[in-house]
Amino acid sequence: MKFLSSIDVSASGLTAQRLKMDTIASNMANVETTRVSGGQGPYRRQVVVLETQPPKISRPFKGVLQNEIDALTGVRVKEIRELDDNEAPFRKVYDPSHPDADAAGYVNYPNVNVVEEMINMIAATRAYEANAKVIESTRSMALRALDIGR
Repeated sequence: MKFLSSIDVSASGLTAQRLKMDTIASNMANVETTRVSGGQGPYRRQVVVLETQPPKISRPFKGVLQNEIDALTGVRVKEIRELDDNEAPFRKVYDPSHPDADAAGYVNYPNVNVVEEMINMIAATRAYEANAKVIESTRSMALRALDIGR
């Protein structure tokens, strides 16, 4: 792996984790939203799906096989998807006075669990901090290498 390509990998991780934190914050902000615009029912929890970035191959195929670590180029967001009722059903709360109550008096609340979202937020924050630390360490090593070369 090239020395400074670790910055590219970590930068992609920073971007992905920031988007995860934004999505988690949106989930938590909508934990009590029983009606979204368009009247499609309550807010649905969103999750970020990540995947590895395709390798940037700028050399012959044989070179890739000899050094597979060079093919790693970071992470990217594959999609942001809403969880359906099979994966995470809505919370049903009995409140016949609520304007969104059904005929039986139950209101569907979003399938967002605040505790789970907080755990995911902590994990995303830690991953973000780790990527930031890698960038800072790489920068420090590069500066030190330049000092040695003087």
